[in-house]
Amino acid sequence: MTRTRTALLRASVVVGAAGALALTAVGPAAAETEVPRPATFTSAFTAMATPDMVINNDGVATPGEPGASGTFTYMINSDTEVICYDISLTGVTPPYQSPAKTATHIHQGDAGQAGPPRIAFPNPEDDGSGTLTSSGCLQGPFTTGVVANGADTGAGFTLDQIEADPSAFFTDTHTAAFAAGAVRGQLTAIPVGGVETGAGGTSVLADDGSTGTVVGLVGGSALLAAGGALLLRRRTAQQ
Repeated sequence: MTRTRTALLRASVVVGAAGALALTAVGPAAAETEVPRPATFTSAFTAMATPDMVINNDGVATPGEPGASGTFTYMINSDTEVICYDISLTGVTPPYQSPAKTATHIHQGDAGQAGPPRIAFPNPEDDGSGTLTSSGCLQGPFTTGVVANGADTGAGFTLDQIEADPSAFFTDTHTAAFAAGAVRGQLTAIPVGGVETGAGGTSVLADDGSTGTVVGLVGGSALLAAGGALLLRRRTAQQ
């Protein structure tokens, strides 16, 4: 009797292990990998996302969630295909919804135009204050889960394409109530040095030529504030 029970137990373990292997093999894993923040970056970008910038897939202006806003900061090391993200959303109401594997993206598309997603980021979650936040770093190759012309829209995309023409890319997040986008913003380059500072950060060059240090991914504040100030000064100068 004891031998029979032992045999059955062993058979159950083998079957269970085989089932686990079969389950693991179902569906492809995400191509991108979560990685630690690199010591240096080759570029940095920010986007101030608002509901009035949302465009649907037909290229028609489709306002997002009233009163919502978002700040997106991206730091790139295109040599190693790593992008670090720091996203903060205010007034955006989940649940999220998108045909992609997440609802928060960088798309390739000029201002006022639609475009395919190239990178999908983890959706921001409530940080306890009502603000939705998300931060981390991903290393390509990238996938989005959206297939067009037989291929994932992230296939073949590389981060140096953003560096070459940041204004040709926008970032957004989609919700069930605002499927075209709750908020959207075009990417704008902000200065960032590619030289390690030795303090766990990178050198940031301001308009006046002075340098400072960004430690970590700035937790959404220091670099984003600097980027916003630079953007504001540029817009003022152009008016």
